[in-house]
Amino acid sequence: MSDLKVTISPGTSPDVPTPEPSHASDPQNAVAALPAKKPLGPWGLLWRKFSHNPYAMTGLVVLLIFILAAIFAPWLTKYDPAKIDLMFPNLPAGTDGHLLGTDELGRDVFTRLLYSARISLLIGFSVAVASVIIGSIIGALSGYFGGWVDTVFMRIVDVMNSVPTLFLNILVLAIFGSDMKYMIMILAFTSWMSIARLVRGNFLQLREMQYVEAARAIGVSNTGIIFRHLLRNSTFPIIVNATLMVGSAILSESALSYLGLGIQPPATSWGLMLSNAQEFMLVDKMQAVYPGLCILIVVLAVNFIGDGIRDALDPRQNLNKSRRRLAKWRRNFSKSGN
Repeated sequence: MSDLKVTISPGTSPDVPTPEPSHASDPQNAVAALPAKKPLGPWGLLWRKFSHNPYAMTGLVVLLIFILAAIFAPWLTKYDPAKIDLMFPNLPAGTDGHLLGTDELGRDVFTRLLYSARISLLIGFSVAVASVIIGSIIGALSGYFGGWVDTVFMRIVDVMNSVPTLFLNILVLAIFGSDMKYMIMILAFTSWMSIARLVRGNFLQLREMQYVEAARAIGVSNTGIIFRHLLRNSTFPIIVNATLMVGSAILSESALSYLGLGIQPPATSWGLMLSNAQEFMLVDKMQAVYPGLCILIVVLAVNFIGDGIRDALDPRQNLNKSRRRLAKWRRNFSKSGN
């Protein structure tokens, strides 16, 4: 193997490759080299604030558990919710494979709770959606056009608010029958007023904004302005009221079913289970405790979610956090100075 000879002339140096400058040695260059984070949109900001609220997240998890249990009820239990077995009435919890026992007719209580969740949650969400649609349309027309349109719709709202809701629900269901579709219709018919007032108030503030005037100037129709600009900017407050309306609808359905004007057998709901259990309170009081707990837990979960969304949208929450951080910084600075 031949020897490698390197000849270096005087006054010169060998060509040694110089390393590329590293960004790690320069913090400013290192920060500049990092990819810029995409700014969060309004929904992303809402979720970030909402997810930091432990009560709201607990309510969301609990509500999702009930929804999933209602959807997958046939896979979570092997019993038929309407099957009567008079050989085994009022069994205690954990007897013969019945997780929560049986009722006075030998029906599995756990199975009936799962299938009752289907109807109660369906009514709650259906009433909330229908109320949002009715209230948003009436509130949008009233707030955008004003004048006699606003006067007529607001007088209708005042009349509806003055009518005792429970007695009106009882009257309508007594006339048309205790069918689920009639219950959803009457509950939505008596629940849209708060949404209408909310949307009207937002429209009265937003209709004079510059972007609305610009939309009118370029020829955007009233329908386009209402749905594309104004109603979109009223979405978050509507969501807050809609979540609270779900719990109110579940309570109303339970009250009507308890009075015998709601869901009728062979279907079942939590209110109907309470109504059936009142005759056997001395025999097995747990038959009333289980559906009552389900109603309580779901309503609290929905209210926690609504409160969490409201707090996430409240700018005063951010101001209070900034003030607390400033006060903490001042305390730390004063301690370090001493």
